[in-house]
Amino acid sequence: MSTSVTSEPLVRFAAVGDLLLTPGPASARYDRDPALVSPRVRELFAQSDLVFGNLECTLAGDGHTVPTEPRVVATDELVRAVRAVGCDVVTLANNHMFDCLEGGFQNLRSLLDESGLPHFGAGMNIEEAEAPAILEINGVRLAFLGAVDRRSGPYRFAAVDQWGVAPLDIDRLTRQIGELRSHVDHVLVSLHWGEERFLIPSPVQIDQAHALVDAGASIVLGHHPHVLQGLELRGPTPIIYSLGNFLADDVHFSDGDVMRWNCTERTGCILSADISRNHVSNIRQVSTYDCGRTVDLDDSRFGRRRIEKTSRAIAHGVTIGRYRREHLWVKTIKPALARLRWSKLKQLRVRHFRNALRGILRAGKAD
Repeated sequence: MSTSVTSEPLVRFAAVGDLLLTPGPASARYDRDPALVSPRVRELFAQSDLVFGNLECTLAGDGHTVPTEPRVVATDELVRAVRAVGCDVVTLANNHMFDCLEGGFQNLRSLLDESGLPHFGAGMNIEEAEAPAILEINGVRLAFLGAVDRRSGPYRFAAVDQWGVAPLDIDRLTRQIGELRSHVDHVLVSLHWGEERFLIPSPVQIDQAHALVDAGASIVLGHHPHVLQGLELRGPTPIIYSLGNFLADDVHFSDGDVMRWNCTERTGCILSADISRNHVSNIRQVSTYDCGRTVDLDDSRFGRRRIEKTSRAIAHGVTIGRYRREHLWVKTIKPALARLRWSKLKQLRVRHFRNALRGILRAGKAD
């Protein structure tokens, strides 16, 4: 007599960070491979049941744009390529979603719907923006929620009769998580938050993430800093404070200036996990690198060292003083070092040194 063994339903999940796709003006050369990723990354996605990403770009609308720069505006072909490469669900809760105002958002949303790519985190009103994307994969029901922190600089938050992104309201999110857990197996929360290029989250972010986990979130996925931040396990629950950039095109300004990404900013990761009806397990981080033409798995060890370093920083604890020192380094010292060319040094004034000294003294007293 034979005995059949029924395996537990399982979802092989993969998450990536920012998808910043913008070919720039017509005069700019665009070298991005239409396939977007290497065969190795494509194969990893093919082995996953569900791939998530932060679609941090919009489409052109009726010619109107937000007054601030940079603007991240993709093309129909690039958005379709995101679907073709294997992305199965995307968050629209980010600060570039309305760079081309309502018209661009409507065009993007229509294209995503046409392509069969589920999305969440933005809408024509608050109800749409806060609505979860609910997917059932291999018998496991998953709900995705997205929200944007005000300090990341979104153009507009959704309201009762106003289009925009979903606001980061921890009390509201914890209530939603509790309501959703009654009819889904897992709630995954995607947050656009933190300071750009900071290698650690703030103590406030850590408290917020812990509150979401305590409310029942199964995974917390962060983005916006454009660099990797640490992975923390609160009990069995993974919190990744920033997945970093995954696809990062150069960003063009109207005056002809171009923002180019450095090695650290081109290094991201794929967070993978196995999700059953009751557990999240086998949590792993695989480092990636975007050379500007294609995204590949990182074989240089640089990405692995970034992952290890940022996670150690979380494990050691992020105090207010530690965070202030990071603020001083990213906002003051690094820009000052970048000016150490004669053309830049000539622009320095006494007040610049005075402000830097004050920042150092404040950081030293914080602990």
